[in-house]
Amino acid sequence: MIKALAVYCGANPGHNPEFIQLATQFGHRLADEGIALVYGGGQYGLMGAVANAALDHGGQVHGVITQELYDRGTSLKRLTDLKIVPNMDIRKQAMMDLADGLVALPGGLGTLEEVSEAFSWTAIGDNAKPVALYNFNGFYNPLKSMLGKMQVAGFAESEFVQSINFSESFNEIMQFMDGYQAPEVRTYR
Repeated sequence: MIKALAVYCGANPGHNPEFIQLATQFGHRLADEGIALVYGGGQYGLMGAVANAALDHGGQVHGVITQELYDRGTSLKRLTDLKIVPNMDIRKQAMMDLADGLVALPGGLGTLEEVSEAFSWTAIGDNAKPVALYNFNGFYNPLKSMLGKMQVAGFAESEFVQSINFSESFNEIMQFMDGYQAPEVRTYR
């Protein structure tokens, strides 16, 4: 059962106002379901929207931010708690450690890097937690296609590609996570 969910998403709002609406609705749902939000600690863009929405609905929000970003004044001040860490590698590990599952909403290079690390760690056995991408309006379709190409070309085993959930539904993501069984750790011959 998912009690805390790490959410990766954009520190920018994106050009379509529906992205902010999505993040806000997602934050409301987390709070309404009693699922704590673990995220990057920022106050801007989708990050700020999902955190503020969860807090506004009485949810628990745990931020993990780097010292550099904290010093730039990017952190949200009203969080349940905020951990300040030295660098991005420690931030990603701390978020993964605090969460029972990991999901990416739309975002940019940082979001892609974070969620890619989460599912690549599944293949090497360093992440047994479910990973999902909220595929809002097909946002992550190119990534899904690329993973399929990697599988066909023999660079990604099907059990690892299929262990990543792509969905446009909060309920489907949570069903996937609640029933998730991590694939066996890759072995080398």
